[in-house]
Amino acid sequence: MSEIERLLEPRIAERAGVPEEGVRDVFATYGLPLVATPSRPRSLRLHRLRVSGVRTGSVAPGPFDSTMRFSDGMTALVASNFRGKTSVLELVTWCLRGTPRELQSGVRNWLSTLDLDVVVAGQAMGFRLDIAEGEIVSAVVLTAMDVTQLQSLREADPARDVSPLIRAASSASYAEQVQALMLGRLDLQPLVNSYKGTATQTHGWPAYYGAIYLPAGGDKALLGDLTMAGLPGRLLQVFLDLPATAALTRVKTALDVRVNENKARAATAAAIAGELDSQRVKLQSDLTQARARLEALDKESAMEESLSGLAERAVALAGRVVDAQETRNELVQAHRRARSQRQQDTKMLNDVTESATARRLFHGLDPRACPRCDQAIEEERRLRESATHACAVCARPVEGDDETPEDVITEAKTRLSASEAAEQAARDALGPAEEDLARVTEELAAVQERLRRAQTASQLPARLAAQEAVLRLEGALDFLPKPRPTAAAPAETAAVDILAAGAKILEDDSKDAAAALFGALNAEIAELGRRFGIVSLESVEIDRSARLKVTKDGGIEDRFGKQSAGERLRLRIAVVIALLRVGAAHGVSTHPGLLLIDSPKAEEVQDLDAHTLLKELSQLAADNKLQVVITTADPVLAHDVLPPDSVIEAADSAPLW
Repeated sequence: MSEIERLLEPRIAERAGVPEEGVRDVFATYGLPLVATPSRPRSLRLHRLRVSGVRTGSVAPGPFDSTMRFSDGMTALVASNFRGKTSVLELVTWCLRGTPRELQSGVRNWLSTLDLDVVVAGQAMGFRLDIAEGEIVSAVVLTAMDVTQLQSLREADPARDVSPLIRAASSASYAEQVQALMLGRLDLQPLVNSYKGTATQTHGWPAYYGAIYLPAGGDKALLGDLTMAGLPGRLLQVFLDLPATAALTRVKTALDVRVNENKARAATAAAIAGELDSQRVKLQSDLTQARARLEALDKESAMEESLSGLAERAVALAGRVVDAQETRNELVQAHRRARSQRQQDTKMLNDVTESATARRLFHGLDPRACPRCDQAIEEERRLRESATHACAVCARPVEGDDETPEDVITEAKTRLSASEAAEQAARDALGPAEEDLARVTEELAAVQERLRRAQTASQLPARLAAQEAVLRLEGALDFLPKPRPTAAAPAETAAVDILAAGAKILEDDSKDAAAALFGALNAEIAELGRRFGIVSLESVEIDRSARLKVTKDGGIEDRFGKQSAGERLRLRIAVVIALLRVGAAHGVSTHPGLLLIDSPKAEEVQDLDAHTLLKELSQLAADNKLQVVITTADPVLAHDVLPPDSVIEAADSAPLW
């Protein structure tokens, strides 16, 4: 037994440093195989297609019932454009793939029955579909000892050893069952890849079918019709039968998911720990504030005075404030009068000092009203008296001798001194009154504040609320969860180590096998590409990810996706045939050996010849047990390359079926 064929269990256990039982447990958890075994033969051959129904529209409307038989090598479907060539490929696809790829809804609605006879890995199968309004209403897949037994049957016949493999009553059920049937019969495993790090995506039979029904030339994928998740490379490795390719994919996916789950778990634990720390800091801060509040309330409670005593004192102080306010107001008025008198005496002194007339009027003092009628003397007359020396009482000019000016001035000074003394006395009396009023007012405000704080009925709810807040916060801190350790459990670490060891061993096995196969594969692809008409092609280099580097035109290198549409189609076909030829040479089963190619001539450019492509492809199909079904609108091309029994041709402008 070779190293590749050895049981993986002891090799993985040795590399991971764990008991073999641990390897079995982990691989069993994920349903992973522990042995790399060669694949069974997976050939696929078309024999007969029958389609019936009622066509509507302007082209050949009415009932139809057509049967087509496919040759072992190349079969050409020939008809004008839009006359059903591509639909034949889609009908075959509907039967084999479970769902058509691009079958028009109008065509689906024409169908009533669809039969396809094939041989899958040596087993004859008959696909029988009953269709109404474009959907499957009943379907059965039959099996027999020989494919010829199926051509006249649409139901199981035990007497003739024809039995059912699956039955379905809807399009969805049929698709699901057929895809599982084909995977199992062709010994193919679902292709699994990780999705967003913590989940998986599974690609089944439709992904493999993309390497049978080739996409259009302009498509970027070298193998298959999906470029996501590295599917082209996985198809390449499966069809080269590299050891444990499917198992490697599943082990890698399981490892990726497990590692990312651990990372996500650690990140979540770290986030939770950070959140708990933030909550703990906030709770501690809130608790400190609540305790300070309660302590302050307790101090205030200890300092409370009698409510009635404070109220009596507040009333007494309010009375004192009123009395002090009245006293202060009286003193303010007295001060204002004294200040006014002092101002008048000051002015009078100035006047008698500077004016003889003023001195003559001095002894008349400063009458405020007429001595006869008590009428108030207007301010205007007072001003005029000062300006024109006209008496403010009688308005006559004041004339006469100024005989005793010194006496008048002396008396005016005496009066000013008296008014200044009176003003100072009023000011001296006002100051203490204002201070007393301020002191009593401040004392009243303090008593009123203490009275408010001493209202026990309002303080009690606040104290209770503060106590409740302290207790609640203390409880929250006590019950706040402690951060869990983020280190992975030993069992988890061991599982990751086992999966990593398995992935490494399978990867090494695959690389070793690829080293022997890829050199031959590159040579085959380059030789086939030149035979298909890419005359400037010098060499190619393909890797296990199905990335193809193309060298042509004197050493110019470029990627597959940079080639023209016609060149990409030729290289796709070359890759599939190279897989078959290299597989046959090395004794490994690879591609199912069926190719469906829609209108290859449509991809042509001037420097590439469809005639060369079809001729070489026909010869290679015959030499390599390859079945090819192509479509073309060029009957001359088909008949020039193929014998009549390999051409299914419609009449001029008529539909193919």
